[in-house]
Amino acid sequence: MKAKGKRMKRFAQATAILTGTFVMAFAFYHINFQNHLSEGGFVGLSLLGEYAFGLSPALTILILDIPFMLLFALKKGWRNMGPAVLAAGSFTAFYAGIEHFSTLNFDLHGQLWLAALLSGILTGIGGGLVLRSGGATGGDDCAAIWLHEKTGLKIGTVFIIMDASVLLLSLLYLPLAETLYTVAAVCIGGKVITWTVEPQILRSALTSITRIFVTAPKSHTTPVTPEVKGLNRV
Repeated sequence: MKAKGKRMKRFAQATAILTGTFVMAFAFYHINFQNHLSEGGFVGLSLLGEYAFGLSPALTILILDIPFMLLFALKKGWRNMGPAVLAAGSFTAFYAGIEHFSTLNFDLHGQLWLAALLSGILTGIGGGLVLRSGGATGGDDCAAIWLHEKTGLKIGTVFIIMDASVLLLSLLYLPLAETLYTVAAVCIGGKVITWTVEPQILRSALTSITRIFVTAPKSHTTPVTPEVKGLNRV
């Protein structure tokens, strides 16, 4: 029974990781790349490589990931690298497959605010699923997890800080408008990652919002007639 339970747990973990990496790869290609938005982290660097030099992000991400994942393995131990390797490998495979075979086109150049919103939500959910399942989509995720544990900052906040440095480079190849919309997408994605990894934070926020709009029930007690001297006599 214990062995079966472990297999089911591993299957659920692998399913969540594969789902998360597919959602991320789908969003990065169809929303970010097709609408000339960048991204933070190694994905952002790889998208810039495609914009500037025509390099495939699938290959660039893998090259950037390997040294950082090896360093993470030395610190955390090789036994803990299974989910991270699955996540990084599946993301690369999904992105390469979508890049070569997908015929979908999401042209949102006239509505970049919508592209930023969709990118933030989808990549946040995908990345959150991977992190919540113990995986990491790349070397930058490994670094973010390490910084989260060392500093105590929320995981989404760590991603936003790391991504900001990469986004500054986007100004070299992208117009200011696309860069600003990318910043919005990254900020949304960072929040969604935090809510996905730590759902109690979202529940607490929703509870607070509900309390603001729900008014306290009115009292139905009978009003007391004030006593007036000279009239209210026994």
